Amino acid sequence: MSMLPLVIMGVSGSGKTTVAEALAARIEGGVALDADDLHSEANTAKMHAGIPLTDLDRAPWLAAVGRAMADETRAGRVPVMACSALKRAYRLRILAEEPGALFVLLDVDREELDRRVHARQGHFMPPSLLDSQLATLEPLAPDEPGFTIAITHADTDVAETVLARVLAAH
Repeated sequence: MSMLPLVIMGVSGSGKTTVAEALAARIEGGVALDADDLHSEANTAKMHAGIPLTDLDRAPWLAAVGRAMADETRAGRVPVMACSALKRAYRLRILAEEPGALFVLLDVDREELDRRVHARQGHFMPPSLLDSQLATLEPLAPDEPGFTIAITHADTDVAETVLARVLAAH
């Protein structure tokens, strides 16, 4: 059975990169990708300075995210992209490039998010931008391809939970 291209999404500190890497390692042909690596220098500088990105800032980045996924799919691999994908419009931009993408929203409570973002070292996204991300987040709508995983326990194997849901839905 072939796997769909996956976008592991959520706000900063939700565990997108960790889950994407763990999933890619468990999927035959899986390739972990991180949307943060596709930001322009200008976007990275803005975020590092604590300035939230605008939709205009994000547009070329989101297209690049979708193209990177489509490139992996065309090469016969299964992309597992860690990407905030906070708004429906952002997800539509990704889908325009990679129509087969399935979105998985990692839903983590605020207290745990605060703990995680304050514990990170050397990340360009400062904890001060968490509020703007939470305000921007539009949960997946019923007509969007994907589902939400509530992260309730730190010891839960989120990647295994996501994989089980993807396989059940596929």
